[in-house]
Amino acid sequence: MSQQELVIKVLRVLDRAGIQYMVTGSLVSSLQGEPRSTHDIDIVVSINKGDIDTLITAFPQPDYYLDREAIVEAIANKSLFNLIDVNGGDKVDFWLLTNDPFDRSRFSRATIEQVFGYGMRISTPEDTILMKLKWLNLAGESHKQYLDALRVFEVQRTKLDFEYIQKWAKELEVESLLDRLKTDATNL
Repeated sequence: MSQQELVIKVLRVLDRAGIQYMVTGSLVSSLQGEPRSTHDIDIVVSINKGDIDTLITAFPQPDYYLDREAIVEAIANKSLFNLIDVNGGDKVDFWLLTNDPFDRSRFSRATIEQVFGYGMRISTPEDTILMKLKWLNLAGESHKQYLDALRVFEVQRTKLDFEYIQKWAKELEVESLLDRLKTDATNL
């Protein structure tokens, strides 16, 4: 199964089950900025224990690896769990929606876009940039994260809500990274 087919299968399962989601990460930054390959798909989900059987049934072994206990733990801790397409090697990281104000804000702002012929909820370019800068700040220098944010900024520049970006950059303590990004984008 190709990565595109896996994404669509996962989103169809979520949509049919009424599970709210938002696709984010490198897949979305590739759509909004500069395309690059990635083997993991990041999806923020709002699920509860009642959704576990739906996921386990939709992605059975041996074709998929999906651990019930990992899902239970992720729900309890508002963390993440993984789905692996054993045959294709692609991985889906399911990030549980938290009560963090930025997490809630970006989730509520997700837009529906046609991607791979499917209407999927994806993060806005502003939130993609901010999340990349947040990860960069948390994990230290990552050329890929910074380049992803820069390319989204460059491609989407005329459509960006700079007031929103500035507000959250301050809240997330990534203002210096945002300033660097603006400078680098201007110097191109």
